[in-house]
Amino acid sequence: MIYFRLFYEFCKVAVLTFGGGMASIPFLQEMAVSTGWFTLEQLTDFIAISESTPGPIAVNIATYAGYNTAGYLGGVCATMGLVFPAIVLMTIVAKFITAFRDNKYIDRAFYGLRPCVLALILSALIGIAKVTLIYEGATLATLFSAINWRTCFIFALVAVLQNVKQFKKLHPVVFLGLSAVLGIVLF
Repeated sequence: MIYFRLFYEFCKVAVLTFGGGMASIPFLQEMAVSTGWFTLEQLTDFIAISESTPGPIAVNIATYAGYNTAGYLGGVCATMGLVFPAIVLMTIVAKFITAFRDNKYIDRAFYGLRPCVLALILSALIGIAKVTLIYEGATLATLFSAINWRTCFIFALVAVLQNVKQFKKLHPVVFLGLSAVLGIVLF
């Protein structure tokens, strides 16, 4: 039964997500809370691993989350649940693509979806930032002492380096490797 449920839950994520893998993170956060299959901290780890491995981030996260929940078969079921709607949708779209090519309503609908996708990604960023940069159980009164300054340093360093012209050409894996080394050194 867990395998069908993994397939179903990740199918829902695929159907409801617009804007790529990062836009799926709020749905995965909700899944973590509602199912208890993984914690928000584990989801943060899944995201980090998924960013550092080849392939689409959402597919990688589904695989790791499914594996974490129910082993190898769980990973397969979650992954298949995530990709199945896309396969069906792309088959249908491929059949009718020429009819939609110049449709102003479809164009306007996608224009309207852009700010929503941005909001979902920003929401995911805030959730991940809370888990990553602030110690658990922090209150507003203790916020300064609850900030994980080491992770904030790594975050700030990578954010600055990614916006320096000489470093923009570097592959993201370089920044992931640098962050891993800093994590070993600082922690």
